Amino acid sequence: MLPGVTKSNTGIDGISWNILGQTYVPKQKSEDSMAWHATLPRGTFVPPHIHPTQDEFIYVLEGRFDLLLNGVETYAEPGDLIRMPMGIPHGIFNKTEQTIKCLFWVAPTRRLYDLFWGLHNLGPDANPADVVALSAEHEVDFLPPED
Repeated sequence: MLPGVTKSNTGIDGISWNILGQTYVPKQKSEDSMAWHATLPRGTFVPPHIHPTQDEFIYVLEGRFDLLLNGVETYAEPGDLIRMPMGIPHGIFNKTEQTIKCLFWVAPTRRLYDLFWGLHNLGPDANPADVVALSAEHEVDFLPPED
């Protein structure tokens, strides 16, 4: 990792990913960790999944997350830090009318950076089976839907 400042409203190398209707802007990447700013419009979500090789964190800047964290429903608001240890199932949802802005990070980075390139611009009509398969190839395991 190079020392420096990633300026507001920019990502490393000018990158901004469109991940299934959400905007992810990478702020830092090294072998040990990766951080990105995320904007989640109303109605968007990331279904329950597991990172078997990474701890994940979200610092909420604006809006309210509804969460499913290890089978428990909860929520997080501005100033809250969400901790998702590796191997723990979690899902995040924007069920409000407000856009959520937050800072995510994972440790270690593993294959997540490459996954985001693979998901970039698939669009809102992406085939869920393709998203699940690509994610599994990059060490993110989506859980089957509950009946």
